[in-house]
Amino acid sequence: MRSSAREYICSGLGVAVLVAALALPASAQDAQSLVKEAKNPLANLINVQFIYDALLNVGPDKSVQDTLTIQPVIPFALDPNWSVITRTVLPLISQPAPALGASATNGVGDTQFAAFLSPARSGKLVWGVGPVFQIPTATKDALGQGKWGLGPAAAAQWSGDTWTFGALLNNIWSFAGGSGRPAVNQMQLQPEINYTFKGNANRYLSFSPTITANWEASGSDRWTVPISLGLGQLVKVGKQSLNLQATAYYNVVAPPGAGNWTLELLVQLLFPQ
Repeated sequence: MRSSAREYICSGLGVAVLVAALALPASAQDAQSLVKEAKNPLANLINVQFIYDALLNVGPDKSVQDTLTIQPVIPFALDPNWSVITRTVLPLISQPAPALGASATNGVGDTQFAAFLSPARSGKLVWGVGPVFQIPTATKDALGQGKWGLGPAAAAQWSGDTWTFGALLNNIWSFAGGSGRPAVNQMQLQPEINYTFKGNANRYLSFSPTITANWEASGSDRWTVPISLGLGQLVKVGKQSLNLQATAYYNVVAPPGAGNWTLELLVQLLFPQ
């Protein structure tokens, strides 16, 4: 299973490289709007992200954890003044063995669903607040927490001509699930800073680490704090707009055995109205 999962990921990477080679840059008008929307946690257009992460040096044998996350973002207009922006996060995971000589675990992880109430846009600042739910969809115990969870979520973004600054924040508490599984109380913070090149409105640099805190843990087990740098490009394949991004992360702080470097590839399908 482990080798087949790795072969699948490598095939996906090859397809992504081929798409990037054949794709054409988007027009300047498209780029001015779509790059900002692609990196907006409250994007006012339907988009679907496929995010592959390779977390290095995990577990006792310093192996690789492979994760393919499917993340659709779908906005719904309530009236001319308000919208609800939904975000669903579904991970497919290949988890290294927890002990030497054991087998890797492959399957689906827990699903998160958030819905943000956001006012109609007026100016450079957009924001939204709402609930976030955790659904115990993991197919194996090692791939999820076995708990139903609920908590608040908030997001905001300020957009300038070349810079955008934003953040996505939530905290989830468990309220039901397997009685033998630990309680969940975890925070996730995703700050994001993007710089669009003045000479190429289709291309950008991105700083977007995901900081997590497990409030049920203590000491070195509580925090995961990475730093990151990514390079992205808006392209078109036929009439389909795509955002492609490659990012490297390094965990400055992480629980023991959690790995240090993460290499990430993003393919995001954009569906402007």
